[in-house]
Amino acid sequence: MEYDLIKDRFGSLLDSYPRCLPILFGILDLLFLRTWYVHRVLRKLKLGPGARLLDAGTGFGQYAWHVLRKYSGVSVTGIDIKKDYLERADRCFRVFGLSDRVELLVDDVTKPQVKGAFDCILAVDILEHIEADEVAISHFSQRLLPGGRLIISTPSDQGGSDVKADGQSSFIGEHVRDGYNLGELTRKLERAGLEIEESHYSYGPIGSAAWRMLIKIPLLLLGRSLLLMPLVALYYIPVLPLGLLMNAMDLYRDNDAGTGLIVVARRET
Repeated sequence: MEYDLIKDRFGSLLDSYPRCLPILFGILDLLFLRTWYVHRVLRKLKLGPGARLLDAGTGFGQYAWHVLRKYSGVSVTGIDIKKDYLERADRCFRVFGLSDRVELLVDDVTKPQVKGAFDCILAVDILEHIEADEVAISHFSQRLLPGGRLIISTPSDQGGSDVKADGQSSFIGEHVRDGYNLGELTRKLERAGLEIEESHYSYGPIGSAAWRMLIKIPLLLLGRSLLLMPLVALYYIPVLPLGLLMNAMDLYRDNDAGTGLIVVARRET
């Protein structure tokens, strides 16, 4: 399935209504378990006034929006290779008076032009899209201030991208790899001069089941046509409460395994 095609369809619907983009952010924050994990890590870091955050692969600006609204005085640089996504985010931030604290740039994480150093870098579900992932990780390390953190969310090799058997293709067509082995990702981060501060599995058995209920089935329907949105809305009426409860259960479990990984790496010097 081409996930970007669905995002493009939703984005085009919102082009004339920048005030409605935060509604989409709210829906994504609610449904996607990875967002629950990332928000929890950000709360632990307690970014203060004057801190700088790089949102790598910002897309429509979902995480940039969250940081700008929740963390007073924090400035955000959002980069993406898709200019139309950034223009859409920029219109939204301007409407809500946040443009003085955010900079949006067309940039490639494997050959970045972004300047400056950052207290925190978000790399949420982007490494699985990048063939030269170690190049990107090295650049992230170089852009971190001493003591700065890199927050990674990515599929694991234990069924990430909804791959359950050898030879099975990824559910998301844009992925260049199905998922990471935790040891493999740790070694890549350490080679870049980063120290692992936190690493654990997300999307354990309960969270993975919630993902299929809340994300996979609706995406398959919307991938056919956005005209099926009323049907999807009806589907969520009985499913949403149970799915959100399952997300919460996954978040507070210590998963021995899971289809996702959450890693926080720190630059010491």
